[in-house]
Amino acid sequence: MDRVHPVWKTIAYVIAISIAIGMILPFLWMVSTSLKDNNQIFMIPPQWIPRPAHWENYKKVFELLNFGRYYLNTIVVTAGRIIGMFFVCTMAGYAFARLEFPGREVLFVLLLSSLMIPFEVLMVPTFVLIKKLHWINTYRALIIPQALGAFGGAFNVFLMRQFFATIPKELEEAAIIEGAGPFRIFWDIMLPLVKPAIASLIIFTFSSAWNDFTYPLIVVNTDDMKTLSLGIAGFKGFREGMTQWNLMMASATISILPIVVVFLCAQKYFVEGITTTGMKS
Repeated sequence: MDRVHPVWKTIAYVIAISIAIGMILPFLWMVSTSLKDNNQIFMIPPQWIPRPAHWENYKKVFELLNFGRYYLNTIVVTAGRIIGMFFVCTMAGYAFARLEFPGREVLFVLLLSSLMIPFEVLMVPTFVLIKKLHWINTYRALIIPQALGAFGGAFNVFLMRQFFATIPKELEEAAIIEGAGPFRIFWDIMLPLVKPAIASLIIFTFSSAWNDFTYPLIVVNTDDMKTLSLGIAGFKGFREGMTQWNLMMASATISILPIVVVFLCAQKYFVEGITTTGMKS
């Protein structure tokens, strides 16, 4: 195999670094804006390093809005959805990949076809259903539908199915000979072998739940049940119709930290899960 010429290798590195810088600039600007006075934000030329840095903006976020409650609500909702999606999507993926039952392929096609239905089409029926169940302004409304895979669960089921389908059948046959039932095979043998897919599922679900804005906007109308996305939007037109951009960026910086931590902790499995989906032999 011919070695790559140093010039082309250098060009590739320069392009990759440029793309990385372009992707991280909005995050750095968000942090910079969170430390400015509102009058400094639109200065020309832009001031990247605030002088002075207004660290009190982070304190104001919790003083002016019920931000601690929003954070708690988001943690509860995200944890509930992750737990629900883990059990529902892993078991459904295992069933579609390894169990034989009438209509399996038809059901799987119908499941995947649900990905083509935009959420906007379901907004009104969803609200009517939640209202008839008397779940408005409750954790049940925020957690249960997504925990059962109502919105976006089809992709996670597909992800798990692809991984389960690559596991050799000899493992199941050996377990059956030893007297293991379907659930024990699933829990003790199959799940440990699909850790990359589980990590991907957790990250996708965590990011979706943590940043969800439209669905909570439909089923929540009291301040004590708002999530972070709704709370951050509260700084728009906060006082005298003026958007407090510095406080909005401070709250956004606080809210994005858990996503960064989760991704850094699970990035190894996440990257493996994405690159090997449906490609193992």
